[in-house]
Amino acid sequence: MSAKLKLLPAEQYKGVNQYDPIKYYYWPVFGRMYRRRVELALEQCSGGERVLEVGFGTGLAFPNLHDNYTEIHGIDLTADIDAVKSVFEPMNIPLFLKKGDVLNMPYEDNFFDTVLLVSILEHLKPLELEQAFVEVRRVLKPGGQMVYGTPVEKPFMVFMFRMLGHDIRDEHFSTEEEIAAAAHRIFSKGHVTGMKSTPPIAGTVYTVGNFIK
Repeated sequence: MSAKLKLLPAEQYKGVNQYDPIKYYYWPVFGRMYRRRVELALEQCSGGERVLEVGFGTGLAFPNLHDNYTEIHGIDLTADIDAVKSVFEPMNIPLFLKKGDVLNMPYEDNFFDTVLLVSILEHLKPLELEQAFVEVRRVLKPGGQMVYGTPVEKPFMVFMFRMLGHDIRDEHFSTEEEIAAAAHRIFSKGHVTGMKSTPPIAGTVYTVGNFIK
């Protein structure tokens, strides 16, 4: 898949609240890291007929996904679906978006080639992770893939959150290690790749998992 994130001008994105991180993608240094973590997840997506993005937010990944999938589906708990569609449908990107929760997804079994979750799973409680992965596995076609991205919790990440005005404990409930362990319990095949910070002084700051049904 295309490695470079196809960002729109910041003011074009619609349909999310003030807590959405879209503004960070345009910042110097921080922005490069935010873009790269999405690009790493997109690079793992192998293409096909249908992709589901869980927690699609602004629809940041939709233009890239459109290059490699016939249909883009999405669920999100808070996004304004009509507003998000109004951004991308004039670009001839057909969207199938719903309000929904990864713990109980409104899709039939064996439906998607890829399920993508970027910076979503850390917001679940550890006890919810296996339920989420069982649901993802259910809606994937045999041989389909789950691709996820999640931050690595370490002092640098906590510092970054503070710099951006957030307390990581108010927002992140599961660590990257708990997420990977739960994924390996539910999926028989898969691997996790690390992303270094920019500059690489802080080591691995983000992980991308690719698991096959």
